[in-house]
Amino acid sequence: MKVYNVTQQQWLAERTEIAENFWTRLRGLIGHAPLRPGEAMLIRPCKGVHCWFMGFPLDIIFVDNNWRVVSVEHDMRPWAVGRPIKAAAFVIEMASGEAQRTQTMVGDQLQARAT
Repeated sequence: MKVYNVTQQQWLAERTEIAENFWTRLRGLIGHAPLRPGEAMLIRPCKGVHCWFMGFPLDIIFVDNNWRVVSVEHDMRPWAVGRPIKAAAFVIEMASGEAQRTQTMVGDQLQARAT
């Protein structure tokens, strides 16, 4: 899947892995190679994340059921624990700096597109 930021009129992620069952959500990006620009992991359902056992920092985009950005966590470091975002239905994890590079911010409308 690809994720497009309709508000900013640019691709947020052109290669997105999806974690939506118990095991893939539990593992997330643990043991994964660092994400490159344009790569992401979508975890659903999800209202909060941690970076335990991670080897690289992440930007976390919290998104509601309507694909609207409700919070952005920049540069979450390994071993950090983020605060839960009640309005979130899922998260998109990206390489640190990607949220800023794509100018993604609270209120942006995102859209999933098939690859």
